[in-house]
Amino acid sequence: MQTEKGSRLRRLGFLGQRPRQVFLYLLTILLLSACGEEVTRDALAPGTTVLAFGDSVTFGTGAGRGEDWPSLLAAASQWNVINAGIPGDTAHNAQHRLPDLLARFEPELVIIELGGNDFLRGLSLAGVRDALRTMVQQSRASGAEVVLVSVPRFSMLHAATGLYSDSPIYEELAEELDLLLAADVFADVLSEEAFRADRIHPNAAGYREFNRLLMERLQDWGLLQL
Repeated sequence: MQTEKGSRLRRLGFLGQRPRQVFLYLLTILLLSACGEEVTRDALAPGTTVLAFGDSVTFGTGAGRGEDWPSLLAAASQWNVINAGIPGDTAHNAQHRLPDLLARFEPELVIIELGGNDFLRGLSLAGVRDALRTMVQQSRASGAEVVLVSVPRFSMLHAATGLYSDSPIYEELAEELDLLLAADVFADVLSEEAFRADRIHPNAAGYREFNRLLMERLQDWGLLQL
């Protein structure tokens, strides 16, 4: 009678294999798994041009001059961070202004934070995803690395409870395009009352926390070395 262990091995195709063959097979699986989980990039040197592309949250609405997250990132990283945030901008509109900025500044990294105003206006998720995809493709075509910042899908429930979570379209897009995704940054900041200037904007402390979380992701990916 076939033992349970023997049955499992037979299903995996291990019975009849030499021990060395089994060992090499398992080692290969482990190495491939490890490689699939590890995401690393070359570190960007001081002085590198980085384009922070977004809406009022990138602009710094809710805090004072120099307290926006692009300014904080520039000070900590010594990168040349261009704040290209426009209050009220939508992903739909932003896709049309990005090419000129890419040609003008030639950034090595583009950090995209957009979609919140689209959600507030009730624009379709598919349309937001398409616009974000276009901006990723534009950035990559220019030779830039791209980081996408997840944005909460604002609703009356979120506003009432003060609890926010990322819209799923960002993770879907990151998987589709193999993107570096800064998830649970914006949502985590807005979920803390002490970090909010209002229901949709961080205050100065919130932007410091936003930048801290973003920098953690950049360090994990190898883009930032301090």
